[in-house]
Amino acid sequence: MKMKLFAAAVAALAAGGAYAQSSVTLYGVADVGLEYTNRTPGPNGQSSNAWRMTSGNQSGSRWGLRGVEDLGGGLKGIFTLESGFNVDTGGQSDSSRLFNRNAYVGLQNQWGTLTLGRQQTLFYDFGLVYDPMAISTRYSITSIAPEYASRADNAAKYVGTFGGLTVAALYSFQNNGNEIPGVFSAGREYGFTAMYGAGPFSVGATYDQSNGSTAASAGQSIRRASVAGTYAFGPAKVYAGYRWAKGYNGATLPGAVASAPGSVVSTANLYWLGLGYQLTPALSLTGAAYYQDFRNTSADPWQFVATADYALSKRTDLYTSVSYTKNKSGSSLGVDGYNSSTASNVISGGNQFGAVVGVRHKF
Repeated sequence: MKMKLFAAAVAALAAGGAYAQSSVTLYGVADVGLEYTNRTPGPNGQSSNAWRMTSGNQSGSRWGLRGVEDLGGGLKGIFTLESGFNVDTGGQSDSSRLFNRNAYVGLQNQWGTLTLGRQQTLFYDFGLVYDPMAISTRYSITSIAPEYASRADNAAKYVGTFGGLTVAALYSFQNNGNEIPGVFSAGREYGFTAMYGAGPFSVGATYDQSNGSTAASAGQSIRRASVAGTYAFGPAKVYAGYRWAKGYNGATLPGAVASAPGSVVSTANLYWLGLGYQLTPALSLTGAAYYQDFRNTSADPWQFVATADYALSKRTDLYTSVSYTKNKSGSSLGVDGYNSSTASNVISGGNQFGAVVGVRHKF
């Protein structure tokens, strides 16, 4: 009897200790494939084909630590440290930052989550829900509109979910570096989001404004707003969205081509449509079309994307993705983005085809 009472007391103490302790989870993704692109600049700038091994095609390759501590009364302390890496070389995807993807700490309760640090912007979170390709590195809305894959340093972020409604707000004191004394607006970024989902239907809207990150460019700003929705029926899901963007005081939009010598294109409208289909429990198919209209110029590119993904297990899948960009009047959209610094850059004004096949493992 004494031994039973002693064992019960030890178990109770152990349970109490476990309740008060933090839990830390190691997680990650390893994603690598082979990519082919045509019409890339070769020696002397002529059009050439490119073959290469690429890391992080469907999901950025990463490892991370995620922690939570129950503080009592429904309050929790949380943190995330997440680092990107390249499977093809074994190096960090950002040599200047160890935790380049996320590095934040915060508090969470029934009223929402408040976090401080380097974090995904609200446009990034919005794209994860409403981009048909779920902002895949290759290929997705992030090629034609890189703000959907943006992060902000020195940021405070709030996210709250109340039934089917999710609201969020973000304020960054300096979205890419350190705050500049006396120039409060330099690098400032802020935004708001509201999303509502009920049954098969979801709709959302988001707004973002960012200023130049130096003292000289602090007066320049880009404002963006986006609305989008999805509707699921059976094994299919339809996506549609729109994004407005405008630059102020000389701010230049990514991919813009001047309509006349010395002019600046300050307004652009982006439209997209997509369809996802779960053909079998293991095989999913997705297609999307994106069109960007730069005002006062005819340099308006299209991008088309199609992806097939086959799950070998809950953690490992094989995929193939193809993309085609159609440029005109001097636009330079490649399958991996505008004026990409990678080997898949496109010759100026040319159309481009790209294809990637690969394997992804989640742990």
